[in-house]
Amino acid sequence: MKKELVVALRMTVVTLVLTGLAYPLIVTGVAQVVFPWRANGSVVSADGRVVGSELIGQGFKSPAYFQPRPSAAGADGYDAAASSGSNLGPTSQKLRDRVAADVARLRAENPQASAEVPVELVTTSASGLDPHLSPVSAQWQVARVAAARGVTVGDVQALVDARTEPRTFGLLGEPRVNVLLLNLDLDRRFGRPTGRS
Repeated sequence: MKKELVVALRMTVVTLVLTGLAYPLIVTGVAQVVFPWRANGSVVSADGRVVGSELIGQGFKSPAYFQPRPSAAGADGYDAAASSGSNLGPTSQKLRDRVAADVARLRAENPQASAEVPVELVTTSASGLDPHLSPVSAQWQVARVAAARGVTVGDVQALVDARTEPRTFGLLGEPRVNVLLLNLDLDRRFGRPTGRS
């Protein structure tokens, strides 16, 4: 019995050292050498301060900024510490009411947009923190952003086109626009609007 206990203790210590110390240190070291920017959270800075991560969505309320998908992460949404979806299904009256309210709000805020509200602007992602929009959803908001900033639609559309990322390796996923990076492009090109949010 004593011999088996010693072997079990040795195996426990070896396993803890290998999987709890050596493996995480090796993986972290390789990540820091191969792609340090991604390994450190893809942090985005503006004016010398951190404003977010390229990988985590955040809300923008000002009409002078592009708005992302709605978020169910946390009590007020966009809480990176509480990543989740709403878990409401298509038969949920609460979901239907929220979507109807969002459609009405978006139509009121975007009177120049003639097409139907893109579905992704009223539905949350699985994580609640999707940082991207489809080019169609970004284009749907161009007229509002241009009017709020007092610039031409063409100028804002050019920023959307420049910020549109293609499919990964030309075949994975869909074209997408990172909302935070696009909004930072707006500030760099046209300056920050008053009452920024």
